[in-house]
Amino acid sequence: MSVRVLLVDDQPLMLVGLRILIGDTDDLEVAGEAGDGREAVRLVRELRPDVVVMDIRMPGMDGIEATRQATAEPNPPKVLVLTTFDDDEYVYGALRAGASGFLLKSMALDAILDAIRVVAAGDALIAPSVTRRLIADFAAIPGPPAPEPDTEPATDSHLIARITDREREVLALIGQGLSNSEIADRLVISVATAKTHVARLFAKLQARDRVHLTIIAFETGLVPRRPAR
Repeated sequence: MSVRVLLVDDQPLMLVGLRILIGDTDDLEVAGEAGDGREAVRLVRELRPDVVVMDIRMPGMDGIEATRQATAEPNPPKVLVLTTFDDDEYVYGALRAGASGFLLKSMALDAILDAIRVVAAGDALIAPSVTRRLIADFAAIPGPPAPEPDTEPATDSHLIARITDREREVLALIGQGLSNSEIADRLVISVATAKTHVARLFAKLQARDRVHLTIIAFETGLVPRRPAR
């Protein structure tokens, strides 16, 4: 079955370009188009697309608010933010709103198509330049102080106690940015087995996507933080 994609952008030429690009594929189809966030949310409810390719800056309701409302729907679509603006404010805002991906319009066309497939499959994908900056920023933040002996452990620490030693290894490698195939190579297991471990981590740690798993890996010390410079 084809992945049904809703295109959201206030630039008609961008919509035309994406429509033509997706129209040349066998596994993707355009379910609809919207020129602003408000119309996007309406079409999400009406068309039930699998993936929304969402611009950030639009008149009326912007892409971040539209993402927040779209991902709050029952059986929500995955949202891939595609923007010209490589600003931290937009990156963090989109991820907090529930986006599964963040790409720049300057990326290669094939990379955009691959990103749609990746988020449709349930993974997260962020432009490499943005990923490096996010990890550097996060690693520079001092960790939380050690809890008092009689206090309750942090939520993530409590959840991570439920996972196996092998799942800890997989989580640490996710935190280092490795893909499923790279994890399989590193641990000398099949890709299918790696995917199974990742799926179990999603369930046990109540994580939305790989970005969330990466944050948990840092916060629980499975990936050591670099000292701030």
